Amino acid sequence: MTEMTGAEARTTRQMLSKVPEVTVWFWVIKILCTTVGETVADWINSSLGFGLVVTAVLFTVVLAAVLGWQLRLNRYVPFVYWLTVVVVSVAGTLYTDILTDKLSVPLAVSTSVFAVVLAVVFGIWYSREGTLSIHSIVTLPRELFYWLAILVTFALGTAAGDWTLSLTGWGPGTSVLLPAGLILAVVVGWRLGANAVLSFWLAYILTRPLGANLGDWFASPRADHGLGVGTAITSVIFLATILVVVVYLTRSRRDVIDGPQRQTPASATNPAREGLMLGYYAVVAVAAGALLVWTSAQPHASASDEPAAAPTAATLAPGEVAAKFPAAEITKFRTIAQDTVSKVQAGQQKEATAQIKDLETAWDQDQDTLQPMDNSGWSVLDGKIDIVLEALRAKTPDPGAETQALTNLLAALR
Repeated sequence: MTEMTGAEARTTRQMLSKVPEVTVWFWVIKILCTTVGETVADWINSSLGFGLVVTAVLFTVVLAAVLGWQLRLNRYVPFVYWLTVVVVSVAGTLYTDILTDKLSVPLAVSTSVFAVVLAVVFGIWYSREGTLSIHSIVTLPRELFYWLAILVTFALGTAAGDWTLSLTGWGPGTSVLLPAGLILAVVVGWRLGANAVLSFWLAYILTRPLGANLGDWFASPRADHGLGVGTAITSVIFLATILVVVVYLTRSRRDVIDGPQRQTPASATNPAREGLMLGYYAVVAVAAGALLVWTSAQPHASASDEPAAAPTAATLAPGEVAAKFPAAEITKFRTIAQDTVSKVQAGQQKEATAQIKDLETAWDQDQDTLQPMDNSGWSVLDGKIDIVLEALRAKTPDPGAETQALTNLLAALR
């Protein structure tokens, strides 16, 4: 066997690129993946009752396994690549949610920190490899930098998207428009001669808040200006769509480069045009910032207003709380609660604590169905169930407090 020349070796490495060709299909499936990242994280965390920390640990383990699979491959394989993107999107979302919900880190701070971390990743990557182009992902170090950057962009996009919502008070549907408009502005800039690598990474970051807002729009109750589909069904819809697109790409190879990666020769670039378009991007960024500042100054409901606006037992009569829910579901909850009361009164604390887990599981599983029917009634019941769970799981259980909490819940379930 004859030895390959240097040019042939470079061509072989380029043909083994680990990243798909950037086409319309790339961006479609990327947005689908970011949407799934938002809804799957919410579904497992809330609806299945795993909690943020447990869910984050679970997906960190899954991420390590899937990323190891991806790194062992010597070429782009659609199923493995996009599975990795989905898992990275869920993990990045969870890491940001832990900072916000568990550690109470302000969104402005987490957004700034992730932006700095991403800049550091890009800086080290460029200083070591001399390029940030995804067409150059042909070595293990470059691929590691690539996936690290992807993880940070998901975390950054989640934080920035949530921060934007808290500043503006926009509903899920309206919130889709800003990242969509900014992505359109990036596309225009790229078409007019902006640096292709910069344009790619700007668009990549912006697809995260776009996908997350799409997920919220689909999953949020109609009372909150969403489509009321629920996190579980939304996750299934988008995962199924991703699967269909990946199968199509696997069979058609529309996102695979059969020859050497296309590189733009230095002579084909226009430094003056790129400098001009860099100014254009700066103007777009300033305009977006001005819009956010202006919107934040307008009267709107902020996150801090939600507890005061949340419905309570005082605003809904007991008979009205569960009136809009299916009788069979309410009967199921009442039966579990009544059985728990009986066990508490009989001194069977261990059995009562185990019984109330059935109520928590059934309630969480039905959230996606019940909440869109009546968000106010659901919120009241959710609060009363939380009080019951807290009473039953106290370090030193008080049968009187347990009985009172269960009695109040049963009254609301009439």
